[in-house]
Amino acid sequence: MSTEAVDPRFVDIDAWPIGKAMEAMWDGQLEAITALRAALPQITASTVAAAIRLRTVGRLVYVGAGTSGRVAVQDGAELGPTFSWPPERVAYVMAGGNGALLKSVEGAEDDAIDGAAQMDLLSVCHDDVVIGLTASGATPFTVAAIIRAKALGALTIGVANNPATPMLEAADFPILLKTGSEVLAGSTRMKAGTAQKATLNLISTGIMLAQGRVYKGLMVNMQANNAKLKKRAARMIMQLADCNEAGAMDALAVSEGDIKLAVLIAIGNDLHLAKQGLAQYGGNLRKAIENGAFKGA
Repeated sequence: MSTEAVDPRFVDIDAWPIGKAMEAMWDGQLEAITALRAALPQITASTVAAAIRLRTVGRLVYVGAGTSGRVAVQDGAELGPTFSWPPERVAYVMAGGNGALLKSVEGAEDDAIDGAAQMDLLSVCHDDVVIGLTASGATPFTVAAIIRAKALGALTIGVANNPATPMLEAADFPILLKTGSEVLAGSTRMKAGTAQKATLNLISTGIMLAQGRVYKGLMVNMQANNAKLKKRAARMIMQLADCNEAGAMDALAVSEGDIKLAVLIAIGNDLHLAKQGLAQYGGNLRKAIENGAFKGA
């Protein structure tokens, strides 16, 4: 298994000057990101399928153990504040339970029965997309969860860092991140973990793009719930509606913090018309404006 193999280049890394060791670890991180290039077609295909499945309902369910599970939770936790993804439409299944996010629960990753059972407890169904991550590609808990989720009709995405492994065989959309051996043998929090997080960045952001939660490169579904984010929201509105800061802040207040509605208000619509028109195009600001449904379009 490549992620567990000792790389002869680094067998004496503990005796190196710290500067040289840091350069070697930095090189490893670059290799991790480079590994995504070969997997990009599979990452893209899984993202397209997931976006279709999640178009109106359904949940994005992350499954993992250890580093992989923590990386998964980190990705999903950002979807709410960044894209206003509803909290009821994301779920996490961590080997050993939520307590394992902060403290290792030994043996939990080997519990295949629990992995499968967690899918039943969540009532996973056809509407859901389940992403399983495992560096080895053979973690019993995560593989069993993906097998059960697939049997329940969910769309399954399996991410692994070793080829020809059970995870890649089980998932509807297998993604191999060929990161190879680690600078520290078996320390998959390094290259494997970095590649997994970058992959999740692409998948989740791609889903949000397809959902119309981004417009002209701006996070127009962002939750403006603190002073910094309100200022960012105002800048977006100023840019998109070509108005001054006062107009942007007024529109944001009328829309109760909804940036997309605020843009439509700032170009001359009342709140009722803005809501009506945005709903007509499924919340997609680009479609609403490009179809000329509003003043200023």
